[in-house]
Amino acid sequence: MINSAKYTRQFFPVAHPTRKWADKTYIDHPPTWCSVDLRDGNQSLIIPMSLEEKLEFFTLLVEVGFKEIEVGFPAASETEYTFLRTLIEKNMIPDDVTVQVLTQSREHIIRKTFEAVKGCKNAIIHLYNSTSLAQREQVFRKSKEEIIKIATDGAELFEKIAKETGTNYRYEYSPESFTGTEPEFALEICNAVLDVWKPTADRKAIINLPVTVELSSPHVYADQIEYMCDNLKYRENVVVSLHPHNDRGCAVADSELGMLAGADRIEGTLFGNGERTGNVDIITLALNMYAQGVEPGLDFTNMPRIAELYERVTRMHVYDRQPYAGKLVFAAFSGSHQDAIAKGMKWREEKQCDTWTVPYLPIDPNDVGREYETDVIRINSQSGKGGIGYLLEHNFGYILPAKMREDVGYAVKHVSDIAHAELSPQEVLQVFTDTYVNVNAPVELIDFHFVRNPDIHVTLTAVIDGEQVELTAQGNGRLDAVSNALCQKLPITFSDLTYEEHALTNSTQSEAITYVSITLPGGKKVWGAGIHEDIITSSIRALFSAINRSICESNTQGGK
Repeated sequence: MINSAKYTRQFFPVAHPTRKWADKTYIDHPPTWCSVDLRDGNQSLIIPMSLEEKLEFFTLLVEVGFKEIEVGFPAASETEYTFLRTLIEKNMIPDDVTVQVLTQSREHIIRKTFEAVKGCKNAIIHLYNSTSLAQREQVFRKSKEEIIKIATDGAELFEKIAKETGTNYRYEYSPESFTGTEPEFALEICNAVLDVWKPTADRKAIINLPVTVELSSPHVYADQIEYMCDNLKYRENVVVSLHPHNDRGCAVADSELGMLAGADRIEGTLFGNGERTGNVDIITLALNMYAQGVEPGLDFTNMPRIAELYERVTRMHVYDRQPYAGKLVFAAFSGSHQDAIAKGMKWREEKQCDTWTVPYLPIDPNDVGREYETDVIRINSQSGKGGIGYLLEHNFGYILPAKMREDVGYAVKHVSDIAHAELSPQEVLQVFTDTYVNVNAPVELIDFHFVRNPDIHVTLTAVIDGEQVELTAQGNGRLDAVSNALCQKLPITFSDLTYEEHALTNSTQSEAITYVSITLPGGKKVWGAGIHEDIITSSIRALFSAINRSICESNTQGGK
């Protein structure tokens, strides 16, 4: 880098942190959630949402379960004012949902904000002014006392307008740029505002402590939050809220440690959209809790629909590997991962588990509207036998013998490697079918007939080298008799014939599949499969498949 010496630490750590939060190992209850998608999220867009798009997004947020939704800065923009008035006048705000509006601590802006929420049943009026050392010195050039007066003047005007209008809205105050503010001063200004509002049990005030810009590691922020929670006046009547941004990529960690430190409420956006690197991603935060057995109170059971609407109205993209929501977050391409997932799923079925412990899957993909068949086991040249076997079994009903899975795995991976592409489940099935099932050349099965006397005698009709021949032989079983017949005519010898069979439950017809392996001189094992309504026919077809594959491989090697 060019010159790191020009950067300095702009945060103020708590002098003697108690760090009670550090003794806690998990979050045991969800916070109050407040979506700021329609304010911070919209403000960050290249093309802000239209009125119709905002209304659609608001409806989605209500369906997801948000009870508090920041709808904008109505005094700053005619579009935001119109949006809020539309929600109110069209009665689109459910009785159990509170909308939140933002205002600077300036009289004309505060008055227009109260005018904008006229007729709203439930509203939070959110007052803020910046308090950091950098802002005080460089932007406002005011003393601490003057900055406090800006905040308390606004708080007093809230009370005055409320008396004039007879409203009883809830209030919120943010010392904006909290993370760059000395903790003692942040506490002083928040307490000064609370002394004006005098919150009560039935009308609590919200003190929002934003990570306006991330300046420190998350544990420093947690110390700051714990300090505020321990020293705020009227604490039992104050909701401590967090509003983390993501400049250092730590917004989720800031939120989690902040909640351990005593915070009650989180402001964020669905996919972390916001200014600069964004706000805290509420989906990630909520599902982190869900993955540890805590019901977050938000409904993400149809994640694909939520992502589709978000991408359409914001023109942003949900990153493919974004936690919980990305298209590939449950996808396993690695062979070892696929094998572990497949075995974990099988173990779960066998044990009828009540809890979720499948390797590599922190939550059940079905819980967020994803499918095992299309979203979990994904096949490319990096895949392994376990994943390919799992896909063939769960998508199509083929339960491959354990020793056959490796052979099929190599065949599928070879096709993917040559194509340099992922294979769909149907393409994997096609590779398996073309390579192993009912392979009927160069030796073609025409007909067969068995007689027991006392061994099994077979009369076999086949086409070999273009000539139809009739072969007879006997054996201690049907496959043994057929293999003996073929070996009379074919330049091939093999041993250790094995087979497994099962009904194809995924088939629309009543069919059976048989898997046969033969061992060639030198120890190479060759597999084939046969499918037919008759189990005997399927086994013979499987043997023909294995023999034909052996001949083809031998011819290929001989031609090299």
